[in-house]
Amino acid sequence: MPTTGNRFVDSNERQQMEERNRQLLAEMQTLLSNALVGIVHLRQRRVVSCNRRLEEIFGYAPGELIGESSARFYPSRETFEKVGTCAYAVAAEGRNFSTELTLRRKDGSLFWGALTGRAIDPDQPQEGSIWVFADISERREAEEESRNLLQAVEQSPVTIIITSRTGEIEYVNPSFTRVTGYSRLEAIGQTPRILKSGEAPPETYHALWQTLLEGRVWSGVFHNRRKNGTLFWEKASISPIFGDHGEVTHYLAVKEDVTERLLAEKALRESEEAFRRLFEDAKDPLLLLKGGAFIDCNTATLELLGYRSKADFLGHSPDDISPACQPDGQSSREKAATMITTALKVGFHRFEWTHLQSDGTPVQVEVTLTPITLRGEVILHTLWRDIRERRVTENRLRLLAGVFENSAEAIMVSDRDNRILEVNNAFSRLTGYAADEVRGSDPRLLSSGRSAPEAYRAMWQSIRSTGQWQGEIWDRRKDGSVYPKWLSISTIRGTDGNIEHYIGSFVDISERKAAEEKINHLAHFDTLTDLPNRANLQGRLEQALASARRDGHRRHVAVMFLDLDRFKNINDTLGHHIGDALLLEVSRRLRSSVRESDVVARLGGDEFVVVLTGADAVAAERIAGKMLQALTQPYHIDGQCLHTTSSIGIAVFPGDGETVDLLMRNADAAMYQAKAAGRNNVKFFAASMNQAARDRRQLEEDLHLALQKKQFVLHYQPQVDTQRRIFATEVLLRWQHPEHGLVPPGRFIPLAEDTGLIVPIGKWVLETACDQLKAWSVDARTRELQVAVNVSARQFRQADFIEQLHELLEGSGADPTRLKLELTESLVLDNVTDTIAKMNAIKLLGVTFSMDDFGTGYSSLSYLTRLPLDQLKIDRAFVSRLPDNQSDAVIAQTIVTMGRSLGLKVIAEGVESEAQRQFLDAHGCHGYQGFLFGRPLPVEAFEQLLQSGSPWVTRGSA
Repeated sequence: MPTTGNRFVDSNERQQMEERNRQLLAEMQTLLSNALVGIVHLRQRRVVSCNRRLEEIFGYAPGELIGESSARFYPSRETFEKVGTCAYAVAAEGRNFSTELTLRRKDGSLFWGALTGRAIDPDQPQEGSIWVFADISERREAEEESRNLLQAVEQSPVTIIITSRTGEIEYVNPSFTRVTGYSRLEAIGQTPRILKSGEAPPETYHALWQTLLEGRVWSGVFHNRRKNGTLFWEKASISPIFGDHGEVTHYLAVKEDVTERLLAEKALRESEEAFRRLFEDAKDPLLLLKGGAFIDCNTATLELLGYRSKADFLGHSPDDISPACQPDGQSSREKAATMITTALKVGFHRFEWTHLQSDGTPVQVEVTLTPITLRGEVILHTLWRDIRERRVTENRLRLLAGVFENSAEAIMVSDRDNRILEVNNAFSRLTGYAADEVRGSDPRLLSSGRSAPEAYRAMWQSIRSTGQWQGEIWDRRKDGSVYPKWLSISTIRGTDGNIEHYIGSFVDISERKAAEEKINHLAHFDTLTDLPNRANLQGRLEQALASARRDGHRRHVAVMFLDLDRFKNINDTLGHHIGDALLLEVSRRLRSSVRESDVVARLGGDEFVVVLTGADAVAAERIAGKMLQALTQPYHIDGQCLHTTSSIGIAVFPGDGETVDLLMRNADAAMYQAKAAGRNNVKFFAASMNQAARDRRQLEEDLHLALQKKQFVLHYQPQVDTQRRIFATEVLLRWQHPEHGLVPPGRFIPLAEDTGLIVPIGKWVLETACDQLKAWSVDARTRELQVAVNVSARQFRQADFIEQLHELLEGSGADPTRLKLELTESLVLDNVTDTIAKMNAIKLLGVTFSMDDFGTGYSSLSYLTRLPLDQLKIDRAFVSRLPDNQSDAVIAQTIVTMGRSLGLKVIAEGVESEAQRQFLDAHGCHGYQGFLFGRPLPVEAFEQLLQSGSPWVTRGSA
């Protein structure tokens, strides 16, 4: 009787089994033809039948696989045997066998596939089995992409948060924990409001949600709070994530901790004044680069390059003081431009460069370019480090193939038991220990004992938990000297994950600590005079008042405000270096006039404050007189003998105020009263001064609104030739105040200069004058009329003044040749080279120039011959006493003669009598302006004057 395996079967049972197999095969054939996966029927591991999908997956033609071994599907015979052994073992138990593995197509290419198989008869798996193959390459690629994406998010240095559409946190990456202090478990389920500091206004969050609800990306900066309570700034970008049907399902926030950057920017702004002192005292060469040329440098730069003075060096470009090509063969000019562009774009750039000393000797430096904002302009702060010795050291280290080649830091390597294995040369130089002296020792031999044990415990806890630590620590050198260093410790782990080595690197930060102390000093003392600054004065005056109050107000404290009379004239005319030297001498004289216990402070500019402790009004007046006497003595500076005086205002505690602010304000008001009374005197505070101060502040507030409220108007005063014909007009600014009527220019023009409003006001004057020129150009009686406009020094010194003027002329359509700009002597002679260049550029537009108030300043004939002037204007101070005053007569006659010799037209202003006109006419003056010919008039009245029959001349006259 036939048997199957170990049991006997009768013929009926065998017939039933064969019938069942036929049915199974029929069903398989139907499945084979319709399946989306590859299906194959194997017997003895050879293909009995398969569907078309299997042939497509493996790249075979229809019927090509029939009778072939299934080994064709596997990348190797070894894999085929291994899978078969496992598969038939599982199938023999009546179970499905499933796996994922690499399969091979007919062309030899490999792909990922999923394999599922089952024996038809578990007792005879080799005799018949059904296998299902599926190509899962795309799924595996998607899974790999997802793993890579998750790894990138997890390792991202920026914080990433994913929330639900209602704001609950569903995911944060490790950077979130590092920045905020909250663990992932603490954050999940919360909302980002756990970081809210309360410092940001509600409008910020309202705008954020409004943007997100509109389906747009929101970007901005948050002021948040960490888990430990400290505040920090984050730059964030929050995006809505949309579902398949366009609905918002989640929100993604990508944030960066920008606290250090913002604090650094703030510190940079606050230390601009300190920068100058540090700049000059730095041992390394420091330079300022603007517009491709050096505009400043320190003494170290001149010493390195061998220049005698800044005047010999400044103005050069980097390629001017470099060889034609750098060591890499690139043109110095082209490479310098590239380096500058990179620094401006990236915000920092460091590279090596070869310069030339004044005698042509090459010098190698490391250049660091950092863009900074100085007085509103972006320039490049340039640091040079002489690397000639470093180059020699690097070559020596390369020859020795030292482990610590090129290291500028002290490096120490220790084993897992923290015993020193090796140190570099920098270590020995810094600590005084040779390598042989420390090998095998514990790094504790460097300990100074100044750091608390808790600090070391925290350090080791960080090293063991994170694998690294860095911070400031105090150590002791071999000679016993203690110094601060910045130490970084990292761990190196073996393949088993255990720590094998520790690497410590550190630098001596003594100089940085000293610099921090110096910066702290500069924060409280004036950088020029080293006197207490405003903040320091505030604290000292508070202490003096507190001491006086403890004595029951029996002790007096006198506060003196003083500034130098006409200091601006000296500073603008002779240069800032003369002004600085004068301020230094003034501070010395003030200190010598008071006691050691008194305070002399500088607020800025030429303003000083003196605090006299225990001094009543009588004592204060005596000391103020002593100060005036000291300050009126001649100043011998840079070969010149200068004179200046001072105006002093005094307020005394407690009668004139019991708070710092009130005493300072009242002393300031008294000083202005002293100035108004004729300068070089002393005034004590009186209550009436407050009203004057309030009036001045109110006038300043009104002046800020005058331009936008269109309260300014222009008046026009005629200028006539020798035949009394009007050939030009000067525009004069008037302020039509809604309450006070016409405000005299003498009241608001100086105020506009002090506040900087003169710039937008001056632009309005020019714009209005150009529009008027265009309006007059359509009338034959006015089209040849020239219009003169005064330009302030601050307006003229604007970097884009030429562009502004060109745009105004182009926009108005005015004829540039009919516009005349009047400049004062002091403006023209301040930085003559720059002034001449700017005037020449304006002349190319067709505009003409007149020098206003000529004779009142410090004109030099050599400068005058270089200036592209068209006209000189005799100041009214020399005209008012003509013809009787002999000195004025000589000056007026000299100006006319000089103007004619230089080919310039000469016009006199302030002509009010016929006798004045006749004298000037007799000496060849070309034109006149003054009440004799007409007062300044509104434009309508001026036009009526022209239409009344008054003649005017054509182009080319006077």
